[in-house]
Amino acid sequence: MEVILKEDIANLGHRGDVVKVADGYGRNYLLPRKLALQATATNKAVIEQMKASAARRAATEKAQAEKQVTQLEPLVLSFTRRAGEQGQLFGSVTSADIAAELANQGFEIDRRKIQLGEALKSLGEFVVPIRLYREVTARVKVKVLAEAPEVPPEQAEASAPAAQESAAE
Repeated sequence: MEVILKEDIANLGHRGDVVKVADGYGRNYLLPRKLALQATATNKAVIEQMKASAARRAATEKAQAEKQVTQLEPLVLSFTRRAGEQGQLFGSVTSADIAAELANQGFEIDRRKIQLGEALKSLGEFVVPIRLYREVTARVKVKVLAEAPEVPPEQAEASAPAAQESAAE
């Protein structure tokens, strides 16, 4: 079965491509989800018009993405987390955390665009790629810092009189 893709589909093709797929895949997946059209003469004419508008839209989206890269590259995001002795975090920094921090700084970026292989689970400085468009990727520095250890109230009270005594001497 030949279909015309209406959306980019991984491992199959880009929007507007005419591809040959298995009948079941086309009938049961692509067509019901409106990801493709059957490749007929009239649909091919419609797709040509869609390709022209898509090319214009792609050019503007790519330009916006490149502009956003220049704004994102100098950013350094800092996260403070509780950590153990060897620098391992109790928890992690995920792509959702990074997206939330970017939103706080005025950048609305979908967490799925953040190319974080697995969550950051140790202290340090990391470079995280953010795929804004097909060929446009921004690289943002992420620092994971250790949270200052909290002093339990019992120890704080015990050390306070000792500090007062040493100050009095």
